[in-house]
Amino acid sequence: MSGLGELDRPGTPAGAEAWDAQPGEWLGGQGEPESETEKARADDDADPPTDRPAPVQPHATGRKPAPARRGAADPVKALMHRHRELCERAVDPLEIAAGLEAHGVTDRTATRFRHRDVFSLAEEMYARVPRADTAVPHSDTDAATTPAPRAAWAVRALLPGVLCAAAVTGVRLTDGRARPAVAVAGVLAVAFGVRMALGRGPLSTPPGTPAWRTPPGTRLWTYWLLAYALLGDGLLSAAADGGPDNLPTGLAGGPWPTATAPVLALTLACVPAAWCAHHFAVRARRKLATSRGLEDFADSVQPLLLGTFALFLCALAALLALCGAVLGEPAAYAQGVALGALLLLARLLFVHGFTRAPAFALGAAAATEATALALDLIGRLPDCGFLSTPVETLLGSWGPGSIPALACGAAALTLLFHTTRTLTRASAHAPADEPR
Repeated sequence: MSGLGELDRPGTPAGAEAWDAQPGEWLGGQGEPESETEKARADDDADPPTDRPAPVQPHATGRKPAPARRGAADPVKALMHRHRELCERAVDPLEIAAGLEAHGVTDRTATRFRHRDVFSLAEEMYARVPRADTAVPHSDTDAATTPAPRAAWAVRALLPGVLCAAAVTGVRLTDGRARPAVAVAGVLAVAFGVRMALGRGPLSTPPGTPAWRTPPGTRLWTYWLLAYALLGDGLLSAAADGGPDNLPTGLAGGPWPTATAPVLALTLACVPAAWCAHHFAVRARRKLATSRGLEDFADSVQPLLLGTFALFLCALAALLALCGAVLGEPAAYAQGVALGALLLLARLLFVHGFTRAPAFALGAAAATEATALALDLIGRLPDCGFLSTPVETLLGSWGPGSIPALACGAAALTLLFHTTRTLTRASAHAPADEPR
């Protein structure tokens, strides 16, 4: 950015030692030159060599001497001193713009620094700052976007689906007392596989993320949503048919009705989810390096986000159809796609350092399902039938799968709107050690 800020730029710091000066010395106006180069230049002006013509005196021309530019206030230098580490590590102006946006600097704030927007301000800071030589360039193999080799995280993403398929097969091949033991072992194995898939790779949270940034109960709400996908429809149907008095008989008299096809499809969908998260991160970082402004970056990332999300939904629908055909169960597209969309959007926000909105969406969906189940059971009590009327209306019109479909679908749509406003900002794709 060659022509920006020339009149209010007293001089570019000559090296990292120039940052040891205090902001007050830059804004003070008068004082010693700011670098050894300027000191030498000042000595040359004070004692010019004899072989050069003497400078013209002001009284000879009748013109007033021009004011010293070093005396003008330079607020950009003070801002550069405050964000020194960010500027030194940046490999392009958009990284500085992302960091400034994360610290609350807006376009309106940039006008106080004599710039029309944050990107213009970041360009000048990028041009004037002495950056560290250890900055890592953007690439598809950047550690920030690919924290583990592709083969490693691909195996981790495949692990939940493989373990879930083994658990479903074991439950179907056993009977009697062995079946509950196999089911418990399968649940623990799938939980371990999911933890491994989310521990490293594109679906993992940024390294060094403090534990306090993850709201409490997030894992519990996620487990509830998965458990309801497995058992919720059968429990709700049993409660609606016979009431609480018949539930123990149903539990003891035979196998509990479960919907294994949606759960198996969701665990197998960890592979396309990891690929979509990796694809979105790499493409977004590439657009971050080539965009010429924050609005340009947002306009280019939004179609990428929506396209990646639609691609995952197509893959999930195909897995639901495949698992339903293999297991001989209804595909349950509505609740399966809604739950998968909610989990993917929540995970994308977690990966990029945003935790409050996905935690609220997951909690709201889980609370809706729990409330519907509780109202249906309480409505069986005397003089409480009016409480179960909304639930019975949904069950009679669209079946038991309508409750998780509506709960997860509403939460996913809300989260999608939030994601298109959040993950299209440059600050969402700043390096992992930058504040989000």
